[in-house]
Amino acid sequence: MSDTLDDIHPLFHGAPQSTEFRKLRKRIVRHVREAVEQYGMIQGRNARWLVCLSGGKDSYTLLAVLYELKWRGLLSVDLLACNLDQGQPGFPASVLPEFLERMGVPHRIEYQNTYSIVMDKVPHGRTYCALCSRLRRGNLYRIAREEGCNAVVLGHHRDDILETFFMNLFHGGRLATMPPKLVNEEGDLFLLRPLAHVAEQDCERFARAMNYPIIPCDLCGSQDGLQRQQVKQILDGWERNSPGRRQVMFRALMNARPSHLLDPKLWDFAGLTLKDDAPQQGDDGPLWPL
Repeated sequence: MSDTLDDIHPLFHGAPQSTEFRKLRKRIVRHVREAVEQYGMIQGRNARWLVCLSGGKDSYTLLAVLYELKWRGLLSVDLLACNLDQGQPGFPASVLPEFLERMGVPHRIEYQNTYSIVMDKVPHGRTYCALCSRLRRGNLYRIAREEGCNAVVLGHHRDDILETFFMNLFHGGRLATMPPKLVNEEGDLFLLRPLAHVAEQDCERFARAMNYPIIPCDLCGSQDGLQRQQVKQILDGWERNSPGRRQVMFRALMNARPSHLLDPKLWDFAGLTLKDDAPQQGDDGPLWPL
């Protein structure tokens, strides 16, 4: 990728010129493009995406790579960046507006004090994430509708998807995770995760190399001891002992075999028959119920 100030979006001005960074950037762009194409994320001729920006490394990476693809004519959608300020104490409210203005990125900053609601409703000692997430999602859907967007775009990456799978496995008793593409309950908006194939480590390296103004994700003080952190530690241990384990597990999520699981809603086990048991002409079937 050969860039000059005339042919690249401001989000990439000052990008390191090292071979290592160029490979990193190319890899992330390739993974995002693959996910967009593989999961059919672009729907309709006038697609407009609400790109959710929290100020963390993942959302900065998401925004930059989407603009990279759009700048190069590989993403035919209209992009609107959005930050939802939830009223968390200590949140630096000026950082994102100033950054987006400087980058020339169309955006909307929305203030909704959902933090106070969460603090009021969640008992002391319990984690805030579930209620906080529901309130945030509801506001983002509302904003998307108001802005004429047909998709809400989130910065969840490969590792988020893996962690969610294991949280559901260990604590939820189900095989499920964050899908790359989902239709909301009302049926009027897509929920997209273009970073689905991108490793968290790559997002961190990219955002820090670009020196984006990263806002810490632990402002609410509810992160320590969460189940997600415990799962992350388990995955980190597996990765240390067997490098590449995360990617192997992620590929498994793309290679499900319903006939080799145990869910009768996905596979008709009761209807399986042997070759010699196939009904013959005039055969009324078994004489006793199976």
